[in-house]
Amino acid sequence: MDIPMNTSLSLARGAALPVADIPVVPRHRAADDKAMLRTAADLTRELNPPRPAIYWADLIASVMIGYGALAIAVSAAATWLVVIAGVASMLALYRAISFIHELSHIKHAAVPGFRFGWNALVGVPMLTPSFMYEGVHNLHHAKTRYGTSEDPEYLPLALMKPWTLPVFIVVSALAPLALLFRYAVLSPVSVIVPPLRKLVVERYSALAINPSFRRRAPDGEAKALWNRIEAAASLWAIAIVVMTATGVIPLRAFGIAFAIVSAVAVTNQVRTLVAHLWENEGEPMTVTAQYLDSVNVPPPVLLPALWAPVGLRYHALHHLLPGLPYHALGEAYRRLSAALEEDSPFHQSNYRGLPGLVGKIARSTMTLR
Repeated sequence: MDIPMNTSLSLARGAALPVADIPVVPRHRAADDKAMLRTAADLTRELNPPRPAIYWADLIASVMIGYGALAIAVSAAATWLVVIAGVASMLALYRAISFIHELSHIKHAAVPGFRFGWNALVGVPMLTPSFMYEGVHNLHHAKTRYGTSEDPEYLPLALMKPWTLPVFIVVSALAPLALLFRYAVLSPVSVIVPPLRKLVVERYSALAINPSFRRRAPDGEAKALWNRIEAAASLWAIAIVVMTATGVIPLRAFGIAFAIVSAVAVTNQVRTLVAHLWENEGEPMTVTAQYLDSVNVPPPVLLPALWAPVGLRYHALHHLLPGLPYHALGEAYRRLSAALEEDSPFHQSNYRGLPGLVGKIARSTMTLR
C-alpha cells in the first residue's frame, strides 16, 4: 500500500524507536541508575566493618615475603636467582604498599595501630608515607570533583595525544629517585626555607597524577602526625644516601633494590592507566557515570590478583561502594552480579584483562576528534 507523502506516522505506546533515532548517551554522561545504587547499598550493608585480623595477616605476610626476597635478590650471585627473587619481592612489596589505599578509607579505630604499623613497615622504608595519600585520595571520590580539574587522580588520558601513554608509564620508573631526592634533600632544606616548604607541601606531597593539583597544608593533629612521619622518612632517606656513598650499601645492592622499587612504581602506574576509561573532559559526573568510567576485572581471570592487588581489581565497584574494605569486595561483587539484571549498568564496567584495556585506551588516543 502506498502511503501519501503528507501522511504523519505515530508510534504505538511502547514501540521501539528506530535504532538510528535512539540517542546514544556517553558513559561519562549517564544518569544515576537508582535501582543499582539502592541494591548495592542494601545487599552489602553488613560487609562494611573491616576485619583487623585479615588486614594484619595480609600486611605482615606481604612484608615478610617482600623484604625476604629483596635480601635474597641483593645478595645472590646467580643471575637467575636475582631475577626470581626480584620478581617475588616486587609483587609482595607492591601488595604491601597498596594498603595505602585502604588507609585512606578505613576508620583507624576500626583497625587499631594499622596506620602506625603500615608506616613503620612500608610507608617510611619505601618513602611513600601515608600522608601522601590520606587527605588526597578522598578528593578523587568526591562526587563533585571526580573527573574534574580538582581531582588529583584524574587525567583525560583517552582524549590526549598517543605519545602521552608511554610517557605516563615510563616517567614512573624514576619515582624511587624522585622520592629519595624529596625526602633526603627537599624535606630538611624546606624546614629552613619557608617558600620551599610551601612548594614541597603543595606540589611534592601527594601521590597524584593531575599536574594542576595543589595540596592544601595540613593543620592541627594532622600536621603534627605529618611532621613526625616525614621526619622519619627524611632520616631514612638520608641514611640510604650516606650508606650508599660510603660503601656500607654496595652499589650493586642499591641498583637491584632500586630496580625492584622502580618495577613496583611502573606496575602501579600501568594499573592506574587501566583503572578508569579516562573519557571525561572536566565536567562533574553522576555516581553511575563515575562507575561506568571505572573498571572491574573480576574472576575467573587470575592475573589481576597480582597487578591489581588488595581489592583494586574491583575498582569500579570500589567507586560505587568506597566504604567497603578490600576483603569484602569479592563477596559484594558476587551478590550484585546475581541480583542485578543483565541490562543493569553494573555489568558494563567488567573487562577481561590488562591487554584489552590498554588497547582500548590506546585506540581512543588515536581517534581523530
